[in-house]
Amino acid sequence: MTSTTDTITLGGGCFWCLEAVYERVRGVLAVESGYCNGEVVDPSYEQVCGGDTGHAEVVRVSFDIAQITLREVLEIFFVIHDPTTRNRQGDDVGTQYRSGIYFRDAAQEAVAREVIAEVNAHHQGRVETELLRETNYSRAEDYHQRYYANHPNQGYCAMVVAPKVEKFKKTFASRVLPA
Repeated sequence: MTSTTDTITLGGGCFWCLEAVYERVRGVLAVESGYCNGEVVDPSYEQVCGGDTGHAEVVRVSFDIAQITLREVLEIFFVIHDPTTRNRQGDDVGTQYRSGIYFRDAAQEAVAREVIAEVNAHHQGRVETELLRETNYSRAEDYHQRYYANHPNQGYCAMVVAPKVEKFKKTFASRVLPA
């Protein structure tokens, strides 16, 4: 990566939802689904879903800082998921679906703290988003990568992922990549 790129890791429920949105954001260079901040090294999807590894389902978002700031990446994050529910997003329940920002350095942590404080004020102090240094990251299995792009008509994608993509497009029209 060049000095004009940055990468942040985000957890906001099922990684398919976040990945589908960030793949459509102007300035985002790459999105990878994975797992982080758990105890098991290189866990499987089944292990993470079992809830015993401590991992969150996450996406690593790499972006061009000349086109989009970390603040803007995080503003999108807080619109496309519910940061006020602990260990769940809709019908997805478990610690692996927690809301989290997993930073790499003090500068990212500072920006994230500012944005969380603003969102928390808006939500009357109910934000449950954890803010931790990223640890023990591993890439999810190949079949999870670009899942929505490859399976747009699959039930979960049509009923859960598609509405989040549409919400992003409506709320952040100027940030949407051209089709």
